[in-house]
Amino acid sequence: MKYLTLVTFFAVSLFLPGFASAAQAAGDARAGEAKVEACVACHGEKGNSAVANFPKLAGQHAGYTAKQLADFKQGETRSDPLMADQVAGLSEQDMADIGAYYAKQSPGMGQADEKLAAFGEKLYRGGNPEKGLTACIACHGPTGAGNPAANFPLLSGQHADYLVKAMQDFRDGKRTNDMNGMMQDIAGKMSDREIEAVASYISGLH
Repeated sequence: MKYLTLVTFFAVSLFLPGFASAAQAAGDARAGEAKVEACVACHGEKGNSAVANFPKLAGQHAGYTAKQLADFKQGETRSDPLMADQVAGLSEQDMADIGAYYAKQSPGMGQADEKLAAFGEKLYRGGNPEKGLTACIACHGPTGAGNPAANFPLLSGQHADYLVKAMQDFRDGKRTNDMNGMMQDIAGKMSDREIEAVASYISGLH
């Protein structure tokens, strides 16, 4: 039943034009390019991070990136000392511009671990009904493209190590900036093995 509810929510959200977080001014990608100089050290040229614990930002939905920056600045629902320093001086317009810039970049693809891929695909596409674990595909789509209208992020090609950390942070209550606690609820039902398998599968998904 919960799986069907999330699928319905995903479908309905496609038709709600203002559904994504309202904290978004219209971003200017050209202006954003001049504002990402400090981001390159961790997130790589044009947002394709070469370091597995720093997320790739290339291709990410503009509104989602802007929201994460705002959440880091606010510091209550998502916190990181390094990011707190980076976003301290950013305005709402700066965040929108940075989001717009990264949204226009082409994301590099990762590669799934063959030993984990089959199990990860099973969980991503079918969840685990015995545990009430919702399939990732319900919100993030068959190719991991996400849903910008609902602020569900692009996951395709993301570093597996980063995805593991993100899901563990949701599971452990270290990150609470998900809509209505959806990711906290889902990750809270996942074992370390399930998290690792899904993260690996997503890394090679496109």
